[in-house]
Formats: sequence, structure tokens, C-alpha cells
Amino acid sequence: MKFLDTSLPDVKLIEPKVFGDERGFFYETWRADWLDAVAPGLTFVQDNHSRSAKGVLRGLHYQLRQTQGKLLRVIAGAVFDVAVDVRASSPTFGQWVGAELSADNTQMIWVPPGYAHAFVTLTDGTEVLYKCTDYYAPEWERSVLWNDPEVGIQWPLEPGQTPALSAKDAAGLLLKDVERLP
Repeated sequence: MKFLDTSLPDVKLIEPKVFGDERGFFYETWRADWLDAVAPGLTFVQDNHSRSAKGVLRGLHYQLRQTQGKLLRVIAGAVFDVAVDVRASSPTFGQWVGAELSADNTQMIWVPPGYAHAFVTLTDGTEVLYKCTDYYAPEWERSVLWNDPEVGIQWPLEPGQTPALSAKDAAGLLLKDVERLP
């Protein structure tokens, strides 16, 4: 298992050690001591699974209370995964990092509490599994607009392409207008 630094110090890419042969492959997708290595004192309490067509964008979500850390991996297809620091007191507030996660590259990403999270699917039938450190609390969920020009995420979309969004995500607010975490 390798923990790879990103441009945001708390967000980590994780490369599992994959054992493969003509029969297929095997790798560990989570161990408690891995979480302790990147986020001491946190535990996972909820698992989520999403399936999406190509071009679906989910996010940028975060919770004001019951903040969630997320460990994500793709089991079918591929995504471009993004984390944005929404902690007002952070020196990296408003900065983002993105990475392509796929069933083929087996990389995972750790998105700690205090970050808005999103992904856009790059293939049809993309399936994402993720573990969360707190329960989903819709009353505390907030959304940053996916294409906020001040954040400036460089989504891998075709020129002029608008991703498929939920009504909630389409109504996201600019980062300067959302309620921020401390």
C-alpha cells in the first residue's frame, strides 16, 4: 500500500498492492491501520455505492455538521474525482485537487472531513464505492457549484459539454456564498 501526496496535504491517493495472475487479481481495499495512518481517531460508519452513466457529475458536496471523510474507489469504469478545501481557516481554502480513478488503475482517494467532494464519470456504467466517517445528514449538506469560476476546476469534459446534474447539484452555490466550515 502506497500513500501518495497530492497538492492538498490532507488529500491522499492510495495505491493498493495488487496480486494478479491468469486467474484474476486480489487486493486489500481497506484496513483500519490505513485510516489511522492518514486520519487518526476516525472510523468508518457508512458505505455508499453509486452507478452512473457517462458524463454524470455528482457534487461538490460537504456537510456543515457530521462532516464526512471519504475513502473512494471505482469498481467499474472511471471517474475524475475532485476535492475542494472548504475550511475557512485553512491556508488551502478554495483550492482543489483532482485525480482519475478507475477499475483498471485500482487507485483510491482519501478525502478528509472539511473538503467538498465531487466526481464526473468518464465511462458508461461507472460504479463507485466509498466509505464515510460519519452518517449522511441531508439537513447539513451543502453544495458548491461544480463550475464555480473562482475555484476553477478543470473538468475533463468536451468543449461546451455540460455534465448531467441532479437538481440539487445544479442549484449549488458559489464558494464565496456557501456556509463555510471553520
